[in-house]
Amino acid sequence: MILWTVAIILFIAILAIAFLLNFYKDPKRTIPKGNNIVAPADGRIISVIDTSKNNIKIKKGLLGKIKTYTKDVAKQCYAVSIFMSPFDAHYNRAPIEGIIKSIKHTKGRFFKAYDLEKSFENEKNEILIQNKQLKVKVIQIAGFLARRIMCHVKINQKVNKGQKIGFIALGSQTTIILPRNLKLKVKTGDKVKAGQTIIAVLK
Repeated sequence: MILWTVAIILFIAILAIAFLLNFYKDPKRTIPKGNNIVAPADGRIISVIDTSKNNIKIKKGLLGKIKTYTKDVAKQCYAVSIFMSPFDAHYNRAPIEGIIKSIKHTKGRFFKAYDLEKSFENEKNEILIQNKQLKVKVIQIAGFLARRIMCHVKINQKVNKGQKIGFIALGSQTTIILPRNLKLKVKTGDKVKAGQTIIAVLK
């Protein structure tokens, strides 16, 4: 009986270690060259929202929440939300080369990260990046399990496209705000890899 108990404990410990090693994995990425914007996170796209008046297909309350995050990017924007499961790499990467113009941390709730409407009430960290051509915003959003957001950059710091800029523990969400004058290359349901998958290009 004691041997069985020890064996079960060891098995659980091995599974826990394997899960943590998988969770903190940091796979190498091939950063694409050219005038493109890459995904800021690994995971699956759960929503692509167009804030233009002619393309409103979402609840007014959710649209209002999203528009509070788009004002310093452009008048009309795309908001692309990526759900990061516990099995995805959880490092966030810069979608463009540029300068960190602002960082804003907001305390909040811890709803499930794949619940798009409620997730915007969660704790979050906004990172605005600007270069000579455009501005984009990466929003790190905590989830039900993920209760720790780490930001690895500072205001006025220069970052390269694909560079690691942060980390979110366990399942979580990352939303990127893009100017609407870009050409999107992804849609809801697509799997993306941080720093590698092209999500938009300059027209």
